[in-house]
Amino acid sequence: QVQLVESGGGLVQPGGSLRLSCTASGFTFSRYDLSWYRQAPGKKRAIVAYLGASAYYDPSVRGRATISRDDDKGMGFLQMNNLKPEDTAVYFCSVSDADDQYYGQGTQVTVSP
Repeated sequence: QVQLVESGGGLVQPGGSLRLSCTASGFTFSRYDLSWYRQAPGKKRAIVAYLGASAYYDPSVRGRATISRDDDKGMGFLQMNNLKPEDTAVYFCSVSDADDQYYGQGTQVTVSP
């Protein structure tokens, strides 16, 4: 059974940093591409970063975010720097291949003074 568990969210001041983690279990993590999504209140879920053969970042986080993974540990990461209030959202880890896509339950990130 595919399971993705996010951690590392919390309350941070503008300009601060967070490192989100995603712990995978129940499947072969290395065989899937890794993505991070976020959903702000009243908005649709949107992609933040993707890591497959190459990396993609939404323009709103480009230069402030780094997506990475440790396949030996079955973990994915999203480092976010210079956080802004508009980064406030629930952040979701996702894995995908040609046939399937799975999401975790999400972790709340709140950026506020």
